Amino acid sequence: MPKARDSAVSQENTPIIGSDDYALTRVPQAARYSWVSVAIQRFGQLSALSQFMLGAALGFSMDFWSAFWALTLGAVILEVVAIFVGIAGQREGLSTSVLARWAGFGRYGSTLIALVVAISLIGWFGIQNAVFAEGLHALIGTLPIWGWSILTGLAVTAIVIFGFLSMQWTAYITVPAFLILAGWSIANALSHQSLGSLIASPAPGPHLSLAAGTTMVAGGFIVGSVITPDMTRYNRSPWDVVKQTVVGITLGEYLIGLIGVLLAHAIRSADVIQIVTSTSGVIGTLILIVATIKINDWNLYSSSLGFVNLIHTVTGRHANRAIVTLVVGLLGTLLAAIGILQKFQGFLSILGVSVPPIAGIIVVDYFLLRRHRSELDVSATTDALPQRMEAVNPVAIGCWVAASLIGYFVQIGIPALNSLIASGLLYYIGMKVSSALQHQKHARFFERDVVQTEGGL
Repeated sequence: MPKARDSAVSQENTPIIGSDDYALTRVPQAARYSWVSVAIQRFGQLSALSQFMLGAALGFSMDFWSAFWALTLGAVILEVVAIFVGIAGQREGLSTSVLARWAGFGRYGSTLIALVVAISLIGWFGIQNAVFAEGLHALIGTLPIWGWSILTGLAVTAIVIFGFLSMQWTAYITVPAFLILAGWSIANALSHQSLGSLIASPAPGPHLSLAAGTTMVAGGFIVGSVITPDMTRYNRSPWDVVKQTVVGITLGEYLIGLIGVLLAHAIRSADVIQIVTSTSGVIGTLILIVATIKINDWNLYSSSLGFVNLIHTVTGRHANRAIVTLVVGLLGTLLAAIGILQKFQGFLSILGVSVPPIAGIIVVDYFLLRRHRSELDVSATTDALPQRMEAVNPVAIGCWVAASLIGYFVQIGIPALNSLIASGLLYYIGMKVSSALQHQKHARFFERDVVQTEGGL
C-alpha cells in the first residue's frame, strides 16, 4: 500500500496559465454547474459533423423506421453506460482516470487507464482536426490543409486551456448555430419533398441490418459515454446526471441523427458535405464544420486529464492541466498537420474496443462490490481524497485485457457492448473467486497458528 502522502495532491504548484479544473482533486459543490449547462455540453458533443455523418450513413442504407430503431437501441446502450459511470463521477467529483484508482484499478492500474484514454482521444483530436481543416480548405481555400490544421488545432487548444467554463461558452455559441443549420437544412429538403414521402421512401443505398446499424450508433460514441465522469463531476446531483444524459444523448441521436437520415433520403446520398451544400449552402457547411469544435474540445480536455493523472502517478508531481493541454494540443495539431494520424485510425479503433471494459469494471466495483465506498464517503466530507489506495488490482487488469480481446475478436453482436458486458461479468466473478481464495488462505493460516499454539502448550 502506498503511503498516505502518495495519494494526496500537492497544492504548491499554482496554475500558470488557464485553469487546472480540479484535475487531480474533487470538484467542490461550490464549483459545480446547473444540469442545463452540462447538458448543453453533452448535446454539443453529439451535435457535430460526426453525428450528421452517422445519420446520413444510416439513412443511405436503411429506411426511416429501421434507422429510428437503430438510433433508439444505440442511444439506450449509451445512456445506460453514461448514467452509471456518470453518477459515480458526480458523487465523487472525480475524473474518470482518478476515480479508477478507487473503483477497481488501483493506483498503477489507473495509470494504464489514463494512458489508453489519453492516447485514444488525442488521436481522435488530431484526426477530427484534420477533417475540420480539410473542410475549411475546401470552402475558403487561401491556406493549404496543413495551415488550416495548425489554425484550427490552436483554436481548440486555446478553448480547452481555460477549461470547463470556456468550453461551456463555446457550446452556447456552436450548439444554437448547429440547430439553426439543421432547421434550415430540413426546411429546404421538405420544400421539395413531403415529410411523409421521405419517411416512407426506401433506402437509396445497399441494405444495412438493424444489428449493424445499432453497432454503428453505440460504437460511435461509446468512448464518450465511458469518460462521462470527466463531465458529470461538475453536476450537483445524480438526478442531474440522469436528466442531462437523457436529454443530451436522446436529442443528439434523434434530432441530429434523424435529420441526417431524412436528408440522405432527400438527395439519395450519404455524402454529408454534398447534403449540406445542396440544402443550406456554403455558410451552412461552415457552421456544420465549426460545430465539430464541440466534440473535439472534449477529446482534448479528457486527454489532458488522463495525462495529468499519469504524470502524477508516475512522478508524484501535480502537472498543471492547462500546460499539459497546451503541450498535448500542439502535439496533436502537429501530427494532424503532417498527416501522420490518418494512418493510425485502425490502431485507434482497437483502442476504442479496449475503452468500454473500463466502464464495466468501474460500475461493478463502485456499485456492486463497493470495496472503497466507505473510504470515499469519509474523505468526501472534507473534499479530500482517501489517504490510501491499492497499488494495482491484477484481477481488474486481467479482466480488462480479456474483455478487450473478446470485443476485438467476437464479431457477433455489438463489439463495444460485448467487451463492456464481458468485463463486468468477468470482474464480478473474478473478485468473488479472489475473495474466497483469500478467506481460505487466512483460514488455513489461522488453523496452523492454533495448532502450533496448542502444541506449544
